Amino acid sequence: MAPMALSASAAILPFKRISGGSKLFNSSSKTFGVGAHFSSLRTCRGSGLGIVGLASTGSSNGGFVDLSEAGTPPRTYAWPDNKKPRVCILGGGFGGLYTALRLESLVWPDHKRPQVLLIDQSERFVFKPMLYELLSKEVDTWEIAPRFSDLLANTAVQFFKDRVKLLHPSDHLGMNGQMASSCGGTVLLESGLLIEYDWLVLALGAESKLDVVPGAADFALPFSTLEDACKVDQKLNALERRKFGKDSMICVTVVGCGYAGVELAATVSERLGDRGMVQAINVDTTICPTAPSGNREAALKVLSSRKVQLFLGYFVRCIRRVGDFEPSVKPTESGGVQDVAAEHDSEKYTLELQPAVKGLESQILEADLVLWTVGSKPLLPPLEPCNKPHELPLNARGQAETDETLRVKGHPRIFAVGDSAALRDSNGRLLPATAQVAFQQADFAGWNLWAAINDRPLLPFRFQNLGEMMSLGRNDAAISPSFIEGLTLEGPIGHSARKIAYLLRLPTDEHRLKVGVSWLAKSAIDSVALLQSTLTKVVSGS
Repeated sequence: MAPMALSASAAILPFKRISGGSKLFNSSSKTFGVGAHFSSLRTCRGSGLGIVGLASTGSSNGGFVDLSEAGTPPRTYAWPDNKKPRVCILGGGFGGLYTALRLESLVWPDHKRPQVLLIDQSERFVFKPMLYELLSKEVDTWEIAPRFSDLLANTAVQFFKDRVKLLHPSDHLGMNGQMASSCGGTVLLESGLLIEYDWLVLALGAESKLDVVPGAADFALPFSTLEDACKVDQKLNALERRKFGKDSMICVTVVGCGYAGVELAATVSERLGDRGMVQAINVDTTICPTAPSGNREAALKVLSSRKVQLFLGYFVRCIRRVGDFEPSVKPTESGGVQDVAAEHDSEKYTLELQPAVKGLESQILEADLVLWTVGSKPLLPPLEPCNKPHELPLNARGQAETDETLRVKGHPRIFAVGDSAALRDSNGRLLPATAQVAFQQADFAGWNLWAAINDRPLLPFRFQNLGEMMSLGRNDAAISPSFIEGLTLEGPIGHSARKIAYLLRLPTDEHRLKVGVSWLAKSAIDSVALLQSTLTKVVSGS
């Protein structure tokens, strides 16, 4: 789920594509260090400050990389202009991409217009609130997961597909708030590319947390990325082919009944229809406990109509594959034995449910597919040097603590947005990790980067809840706008309103236009098909 948010438009500027060629790298970069451990020393622009080290995650040599094991030393990325500010954005989700586009839309003095480098491990931006429509075949991949190269083609933002390995901030080395160097720090990528930055934006998002329950990491499929959605779709396709024409039904179990779990259960149950059943488990005694009552009631009505079995007030104790813990054989009528794993599909799983409230009994469920929507963990990179693990202030979830301007505490050159940031509202509550929050934070982060670079006052971030939306199927959704208390749009009206709202929040004008035309064409085709079906029924009935 990702409620409505602020949008950003991109300016029309030349796009410089980054390739893997040597032009990216500074041929004059130097490496130093011989001794017990190898260390690379890179001098920041305009100072004599050295950035020590190439710490390796999981290394046993004190955090330094041994060249005999690591191979070649890192290569330093050569920024196009050594005089203009260098902004490095880690992560191309809602927070990262929209921050980059916000920076593009602002008016800059020529000598202060920053060079922006966006880094993400994927080649595609993913509009995650609409991943469910991939399962229902309502949208195509390119519509909700366009390539960064296409989105940034008319901008000056440079994109690099890579993974972040290590982060070395140096902006905390100043005294009394003054910077000891114009360099904010360095980022080491898995490809061996070392990037110096003046300003850094942490927007790496989060990944599903599957290690909280035994068996979840081995047997459950998460649903939070494009790759996850493709895997689930492929698994459903395989089950639909395998069960086609047979009496046995497809059984899918969804763990978690927050927004993600409810949207997933509604979408899968509609797709399976009479061919399958969906079981949904939640530790709370209701679904979507933090949602507006109108959204929750609309969701309950849809789930009930599609015969989704709700197991509320339970937590999953463990997940096992059928045959892994049961007796491998059982008697047959003829006195022989039969392999249990052969009787059941080898892909079947059992879930042991433990009551979370009094009055409930333990349950054991069986499923062909287990989908996991509970828990997440931020993807912040490890710091270097490794002997200072708390150099970046993190909360218990692993998010960077920020002040109200979205700057990481103690690091005036680092901003954090989305899942990477731990920011509290005026009541002291941690802001939720939703797309709506990331949308709005990206707008403020872009502006505050402009203000910091131009020595202007930074704005405190204030979250505005514009409403909450949820998908409930191909022609069903629920929307509760915050500006009209008690109003909930549901059914086809809610579905259309949700699609329009998300269309307006797609990253660029060009992409919005292409997707809008595509959706309009699909809607026209569906309308014609519905009219033909209706006329056929009328003619056959007469």
